[in-house]
Amino acid sequence: MNDCESMGNARSRRARRCTATEEVVPDAIVVSDAEEKSSSEQSTTSDNDEKMKNIPSPPTSSSDGGGGGMEDEYGEMTNDGHTYVHPKPYILESGEVLHNSQLRYMTYGTLNTTRDNVLVVCHALSGNASLHSWWGDLLGDGLVFDTQQYFVVCCNILGSCYGSTGPNSIIPGTTNKKYGASFPDVTVRDNVRLQLHVLQDDLKIHSVKCVIGGSFGGMQVVEYSVQAGTTNGPFTTLNHHGHTVPFIRSVLPIACGATHNAWQIAMSEVQRQAIYADSKWNNGQPSMDDLPLKGLSVARQIAMVSYRTAHGYESKFARRLKDDKAQYGSKAKWQVKSYLEYQGKKFLTRFDPVTYVKMTEQMDSHDVGRNRGGPQTALSNVYIPALILGIDSDVLYPLYQQEELANFYPKGELRVIKSDAGHDAFLLEQKQVSDYVTNFLNTLRDDDDYLSDGGGVNYGEQKVPHSKL
Repeated sequence: MNDCESMGNARSRRARRCTATEEVVPDAIVVSDAEEKSSSEQSTTSDNDEKMKNIPSPPTSSSDGGGGGMEDEYGEMTNDGHTYVHPKPYILESGEVLHNSQLRYMTYGTLNTTRDNVLVVCHALSGNASLHSWWGDLLGDGLVFDTQQYFVVCCNILGSCYGSTGPNSIIPGTTNKKYGASFPDVTVRDNVRLQLHVLQDDLKIHSVKCVIGGSFGGMQVVEYSVQAGTTNGPFTTLNHHGHTVPFIRSVLPIACGATHNAWQIAMSEVQRQAIYADSKWNNGQPSMDDLPLKGLSVARQIAMVSYRTAHGYESKFARRLKDDKAQYGSKAKWQVKSYLEYQGKKFLTRFDPVTYVKMTEQMDSHDVGRNRGGPQTALSNVYIPALILGIDSDVLYPLYQQEELANFYPKGELRVIKSDAGHDAFLLEQKQVSDYVTNFLNTLRDDDDYLSDGGGVNYGEQKVPHSKL
């Protein structure tokens, strides 16, 4: 158990109730002891009491105004789950090759006999495969991710530190040498393609009803739609008539765009610069045994500002101080300062700076139109239903990007989450997210038998000739 697993809060207590849901997976995907041992060597969040020293208690405030109370968006974070090991050398978009590529994933609920009652949920930058830890209020019997109705799959990300191949993994053919900063550049496209192999090759899923995710998870959803939401891509399936149809039947990206634009790349870069400024970054050659944790702490603090809003910070903290010893200057103990320091130091218990650099670079790779004629052209061929959720107060991924995304999809629709919480509203406003997702899922067909008369594919009410797919 890593340090952060002991940091319980109200959200993680709610999430733990969902773990009682029986997790049913085909016998063929049960992970062998050898695989578990191999994947366990990749964990970045091993016990480290030193990281927990001097972490202050969370700041308190007499006001609990907008911004979701600034509560932590994640519960218990572990590297639990099953492990998929890709059977061949995995060729990345860059041409580099990863050997023994592994992805950690979790499943919830029961796969039906037709193997098509599947929901795939993609996690954000610092998330993991344990869906119950960060969207616990949406998972369980009778909830939006209803484990009595659906087989829910959540995959970790290639390059992450929660059980999948990443900077903390041992380089195949070496004796305990980690990739570290030499870990290859992985794109969102690489990551989604490997997840699709998990779904089709390992879990033997026939088709997926919907792929859902927010932020970095939303970027993966958009990429899923191009790779597996058309009949032209490499991931298709056959319907009950034996005709080729998309493997993915609908998508629901939240709080993201068709590309990671200059504003978002700038936000990523300033966080990376905070890590580079730490002397332990060592000009891009950090020791995995002595990492630039101070830089990562500052990077996380920058991120926490971008995830929320001015209104949220003012409502929660205003100009309040922890004591009256100094009302301004270097000795002033601002509550907002205490909050940011707490968040920065707490993050060290569950993430490392090399992984953070690599993961933010992967986010910056997001461009669904790269080498596909641009985003609009790439998405114009995706005729499956697409519901896009935006957040009216999101300063990191502004609403205009979701409006644009909805327009790019032939069957795209936009709905808006109303919140003062900013970007993190996709995690914090679980009631609104739940209502939108539930309503969307209820409008979708429960099978992939989309073939209509005349040789076209019928997604809902829109008939699309094969020649246009």
